[in-house]
Amino acid sequence: MAELSKKRRTTQSSSSQTSRSSLSSGQLDGSGGESRYVEGSILRLTMKNFLTYDYSVVYPGPNLNMIVGANGTGKSSIVCAICLGLAGKTAILGRGDKVGLYVKRGCHKGFIEIELYKSGGNLVINREIHVENNQSLWMLNGRHCNQKTVEEEVKALRIQVSNLCQFLPQIELLEATEKSVGPPEMYEYHCELKNFRNRERELENVVKEKASFLEKAKQRNERNKHDVNRYYEKKRHLDEYETTRKELEGVKKERDEAKKQLSALKQAQAPMLKKIQLIDNQLKPTEAQIKAKTVAIKEASLKCKQKQDQLDRKHKEMEEEDQQKRISNTRRTIEDLKAELAKVGDQPDVSPRINAVNVELRRIQVDRAKIEGEKSDLRREKDNILAESKMLEKKLNDMNNMMNAKEEKLRGRHRDTHTALQWLRQNKELFVGNVHEPMMLVISVKDHRYAKYVENHISFHDLRAFVFQRKDDMEKFMTEVRDKMNLKVNSISAPEESCSKRSPSRNIESLRRFGFFTYLREMFDAPDEVMSYLCHQYRVHDVPVGNEQTKSMIRTVIEEPYLKVLYTTEERYTLKRSFYSNKISTSNSAVHPSQYLTITVDAEEKRQLEQQMKACDSKLRDIDERMKALQKEFTALDRRDNELLAEKKQLSELKGKKTTGAENQHQTGQSEADGAECY
Repeated sequence: MAELSKKRRTTQSSSSQTSRSSLSSGQLDGSGGESRYVEGSILRLTMKNFLTYDYSVVYPGPNLNMIVGANGTGKSSIVCAICLGLAGKTAILGRGDKVGLYVKRGCHKGFIEIELYKSGGNLVINREIHVENNQSLWMLNGRHCNQKTVEEEVKALRIQVSNLCQFLPQIELLEATEKSVGPPEMYEYHCELKNFRNRERELENVVKEKASFLEKAKQRNERNKHDVNRYYEKKRHLDEYETTRKELEGVKKERDEAKKQLSALKQAQAPMLKKIQLIDNQLKPTEAQIKAKTVAIKEASLKCKQKQDQLDRKHKEMEEEDQQKRISNTRRTIEDLKAELAKVGDQPDVSPRINAVNVELRRIQVDRAKIEGEKSDLRREKDNILAESKMLEKKLNDMNNMMNAKEEKLRGRHRDTHTALQWLRQNKELFVGNVHEPMMLVISVKDHRYAKYVENHISFHDLRAFVFQRKDDMEKFMTEVRDKMNLKVNSISAPEESCSKRSPSRNIESLRRFGFFTYLREMFDAPDEVMSYLCHQYRVHDVPVGNEQTKSMIRTVIEEPYLKVLYTTEERYTLKRSFYSNKISTSNSAVHPSQYLTITVDAEEKRQLEQQMKACDSKLRDIDERMKALQKEFTALDRRDNELLAEKKQLSELKGKKTTGAENQHQTGQSEADGAECY
């Protein structure tokens, strides 16, 4: 907290109430004031960004010989300023061996100005201390000079900072007091205590160095693990190569032996080849005989063709005989038709059957009308569902476009992570547990106004990290993208025991009196593994967020013992409590606008939209199935309708045209018979 940590003090000695205005050229307020000061008296001391002071001006009186005050009021700071401003050594003060340590924490430089009384014109010494290079810039009466010049001027005024009779720091006074007032062993015990404390600090530093070395060794061992695995993998390939090389040598030996065997076999078969040649020579007369036989076969084939022609003529004669038989059969058919014509008048009445057919036809028309009505209702329902589906699809596309915008931001900021993301989407089947895309893509802020708090609390290093449920999946992923693809990506393994449902240390209702309205975890949604990691690593479940009321009550808020990190409308506060003194140190920083999480996609809404899309698809499939069933039923009715119409037509023809039909049949049979005779 910059505002709270800053101290702005203006300290004035009680003995200098009559000398508040600036003193220069040896002129003092009031008559006769000059005679009270001696050469080298301090008229004014100005400190800026020095130890505990932001800015302070001290006007000592002419009789300054001691600085007293309550603990923490800045006595030592004034003494240190006098010593360092008069070119004294840091060893005199016993607080630090570098002048840069006397600059206020968080500042780059400090400033001391001392005005000393001097007849003929006061002496103004300026010292500007720089932390970066631990150097000082000196000025005398506004002109730059070196430290030696200042020391000479101070010496000329008979000021001896190193002389304990003139300048006694607090540490020297304490030791002298212990020696003179306390028992003899008190000073020895105190020295031993200081030595023990120094030894404790050294041991603490050693422990920190050892811990740091151990952590680095663990990290180096983790990195070496992959190198060892790669070495064994390489060694495996070398072993396979050596095995294959030995097999190749063996195969070469077998090949040479086979060549030798082949040569021996050729030599052994040479007599047999000669015999084969002799047999070939003997076969030549046989081949001549085969050619002669081939000519004889051709002649026999010609004779066979002639016989086939004779056979075809016989078949034609037999077909003519069959035609005569068909003519006879047709004549008998004519006689049968004549007999049937005589019986037509004896057939029963078909009117009842026609009436029954008409009734069934009307029923079919009613059923077809019902089916058409139901199909029309289904078509209207399908149109409504299609319209709803298009609307849902548009909303999902809008959400996907927002996700694409997030991905574009990721690609612009860290291309390697974007490349690894594309690889992950194509190879998700390689992993056993859940694998989540970079946090900045899966975190969904409930209100875009809250995005800045979430983004300021989580480092970009983790925002672009992939989150894995299983460590072996993470190692497999890093082997593929980091070792094989040479991509610089981050990955995180979620805690084995989920922390996403952890309760905060205090209920938010107990903090509402300070203006806190929620915890950071409640401002966004994320998959369980991601939320578990954020609760474990960043304690988002225990970081309250407040408003302007919190800002106005911040002095009271920071006294709460359970708060470590908190947010107001525009600032983040970090509180640290000293283990020894229980004092609270506070730092604050501005909350920067969000760059990546302002584009929010409600994961729950997206899931509901996807479920609604699936429901629409299911309804459309049901409607299509019902339409197919109705169409099948309609086709069956249509087929039955055609059958009944054909039957009705047949019955009507049979009823009205009995005689005509029989005569037509008779004439048709007669025509067929005449045609057969002509043939």
